[in-house]
Amino acid sequence: MEKKIFEKDFRGRKLIIEHGEMAKQAHGSVLVRYGDTVILSTAVVGNNANILSDFFPLTVLYQEKLYSVGKIPGGFIKREGRPTDAATLAARMIDRPMRPLFPEDFRNEVQIVNTVLSVDPDNTPELTAMLGSSLATCISKIPFNGPIAGVKVGRVNGEFVINPTTEQAELSDIDLVVAGTKEAINMVEAGSKEVSEEDMLEALMFGHEAVKELCEFQEEIIGEIGVPKMEYETLDISDELKMTIKEKIHDKLDQALRIKDKQEKYSAIDTLKEELVEEYTNLNSTLDKDELEILLTKVKMVFESLEYEIFRSITVNEKTRSDGRKMDEIRPLSASIDILPRTHGSAMFTRGETQALAVTTLGALNEYQVLDGVSLEAEKHFMLHYNFPAFSVGETGRYGAPGRREIGHGALGERCLKQVMPTEEEFPYTVRVVSEILESNGSSSQATICAGCMSLMAAGVPIKAPVAGIAMGLITSQDGSDYTILTDIQGMEDHLGDMDFKVGGTRKGICSLQMDIKIKGITRQILKEALIQARKARMEILDLMGSVIPEPRKEVSKYAPKMEVFYINPDKIKEVIGKGGDTITKIILEASNVKTVQDKDAVKVDLADDGQVIIYHTDKDVIERTAKMIKDIVREVEPGVKYPAKVVKVEDFGCFVQLWPGCEGLVHVSQLAHERVEHPSDVVKVGDEIIVVSLGYDNRGRLNLSRKEALPKPAKKEKKEKVKEEK
Repeated sequence: MEKKIFEKDFRGRKLIIEHGEMAKQAHGSVLVRYGDTVILSTAVVGNNANILSDFFPLTVLYQEKLYSVGKIPGGFIKREGRPTDAATLAARMIDRPMRPLFPEDFRNEVQIVNTVLSVDPDNTPELTAMLGSSLATCISKIPFNGPIAGVKVGRVNGEFVINPTTEQAELSDIDLVVAGTKEAINMVEAGSKEVSEEDMLEALMFGHEAVKELCEFQEEIIGEIGVPKMEYETLDISDELKMTIKEKIHDKLDQALRIKDKQEKYSAIDTLKEELVEEYTNLNSTLDKDELEILLTKVKMVFESLEYEIFRSITVNEKTRSDGRKMDEIRPLSASIDILPRTHGSAMFTRGETQALAVTTLGALNEYQVLDGVSLEAEKHFMLHYNFPAFSVGETGRYGAPGRREIGHGALGERCLKQVMPTEEEFPYTVRVVSEILESNGSSSQATICAGCMSLMAAGVPIKAPVAGIAMGLITSQDGSDYTILTDIQGMEDHLGDMDFKVGGTRKGICSLQMDIKIKGITRQILKEALIQARKARMEILDLMGSVIPEPRKEVSKYAPKMEVFYINPDKIKEVIGKGGDTITKIILEASNVKTVQDKDAVKVDLADDGQVIIYHTDKDVIERTAKMIKDIVREVEPGVKYPAKVVKVEDFGCFVQLWPGCEGLVHVSQLAHERVEHPSDVVKVGDEIIVVSLGYDNRGRLNLSRKEALPKPAKKEKKEKVKEEK
């Protein structure tokens, strides 16, 4: 296979595609170079299709190799293990715009693997991998209605920037990923610092123009090296079967879809399906097992297709929602705080049949999460974790490590709340929020934002402004001529609809955005209307939250660690730590009155390189004792200043005194009194309290002190004059 190279100058940076040299046995493979970032993207398709399944087995992997940034993995096992959260999120970000563009009836297994070989932080590896994933699939035999591409959009000093560098990203108030085809946007992921709807819409459109460029570049490559698409096995369903089933159940299914209660609705739909399957099983008992299974699969597929058709018709044609709400109406809301008495902050938010319990925990800065990945970020001081137990939807299920969905939803909530979190200087804590989804029927990630925000305020975290989130939906007519935007979508509206558009923000503007669609793309007009409708809903939710807790509490919980912050001379840090940590360990044990530093009641001390000291404990007295002991160690004696001192040792040449713990000096015998002293023990004894004056340090770094200089000076003796009188 001949190696081919394709180059493009993309917004001032070199983009190079290489094909024909690496991974030649994959069905599609490209090496993508974007600056010094290098990604190998491969696509492989299985030979067999599971036509009886309703699931398309697509797997997208994003494999971080730590050699790509010159790092050796941490821990005992010196090789890459399970994907990091960042890698999982990158894989999801590639999957989401690609999955809707595979044929609906395609059931062959597809694996798209992105191997991160070299990372230049200024040239995004995630979106380089997205481009590679699209191109590797498009040039292969795998049926795919691409290409797609994605870009990051930032805004620095009011100007939009495509794929900002790390320096630009730090200055940007928008962190937006836009992905899609040449025709339309079909995936959005964003965090922003309270940006207006109008500005966000312009950023989306600006990003899509760059996406078009990348798609056109791919089309040129596909035209030169692409291969014909494969034929694949499908399940053929006759029009006769479709009509027969429609006549049997249309009206009953229509009634079931109009039931307002989720569990009752789903139960009625499931019963109808089971009855239909049972009827066809009994009517075709003479068929062999395989033939019967194929027939029943067709019956289920027709049933689900009819469900999809009726549901959408009710929404688009009748402008009616299955639970009776208006298109822009939110389900009933309720909220409360302080649900859990011993946690640092807790809140519960309920919207219809979706309920989230959020709990905030405050820890010392040194309790941050260590990140062992390819990004520049090495630690996290704010974390949001999202848990979605099976009971929240009335089902049994797997319990264990979080899956991709839980990681993704947690990241979305974290991205939103992060925009209003105080800096570490303003609030020197590590903060963890955990969202427990107790009930779910649509947009639990946005309920997480609302509950998480209230729990932060209840915990006394001084966030910049309250944040709320809402999920919008879209139902389009069959011919695409009409559409309806839905506020606060339920699970069925998400499952059978065309769009899941989540918007989180404050009263001032947008903090997070996430959009996934199942159609080829959406227009600027739909995006604009959805953003406006979402803002209206957000204000309503913020009103409710404000009635429960209008602002962050001024004090943290009595169970949360209190803190004291002060600075010491950075050169003194080693003295505070001591040899092998002996000094700081002694301080922690004595101040906390515990036996080990691991004790739950032990005071926590953070020492920064710049001399910042942060002390945490639930008891302020413990904090004060710890602070005093540290300050005593780093206090410097000033020459000529008087200090109270305690005699700790008496020698023939003088006595040693302690000014404070950790600070001792010598009072030489000549400095004990104004008059001559033969024996120091005649003047002082161990335990005496005396006043001394600092004479400074000698050339060996020893502190010299004087008692004599602190004593009143004796009166001068008058000289006797001999008066000679001459008589």
